[in-house]
Amino acid sequence: MLTLDVVKSKSATALTGLNPAVLAGANALIERSFAKGVPIIITQGLRTFAEQNALYAQGRSKPGNIVTNARGGFSYHNYGLAVDFALLLPDGRGISWDMKRDGNGNKTADWQEVVQEAKKLGFEWGGDWTSFKDYPHLQNAYGLSIDQLRAGLRPSAEQIKAALNVVNGGDNVNKDVKVSIVLNGNKLTEGVLDTGVTYVPVRALAEALGAKVTYDAASKTVNIVTG
Repeated sequence: MLTLDVVKSKSATALTGLNPAVLAGANALIERSFAKGVPIIITQGLRTFAEQNALYAQGRSKPGNIVTNARGGFSYHNYGLAVDFALLLPDGRGISWDMKRDGNGNKTADWQEVVQEAKKLGFEWGGDWTSFKDYPHLQNAYGLSIDQLRAGLRPSAEQIKAALNVVNGGDNVNKDVKVSIVLNGNKLTEGVLDTGVTYVPVRALAEALGAKVTYDAASKTVNIVTG
């Protein structure tokens, strides 16, 4: 059975080097989708110009289908502002780009459920484009054009903060995802998943691991003694 930690580990490499708000949004998207019974994997994140040019050559000077119209420097991926996703299959190994798949059986396509959550997190979806639809593509460009990025402009600290606020504290953020805490196959208690952090009663977990927990009211300190 897939756990959230396992699902998140599948995307770890692709998330390296992303803009902070895009990284936070991608992690939140993985968590929200998992909570809906739709595990996903981030298949692409930051790309170098050379990697972009190699991808552009596919279907042109190299074998394969055309998958992008962007040369190196002309994709938001090249600036850490975009990710691509796919559906992670129940075996934890296979991935799917089937936009009609309904793996959680709720009569809504899993792909569209992911896209809906992505938009709540501030992402623009490539499937909404008119000229070249890119269905796995999600980006947050902060209102910057490719020409501006090529000229050296980057998202300001204020823009990043505002984007992080959408992910971490906006009205659309689900901050009350209940998760079960299971130790060696035995359910201990329930915790709450909040934007990448699982909160769990420390006493329940520590004592189950053989530790002694005390609380000092004067200093407001929780003391955990192991062994």
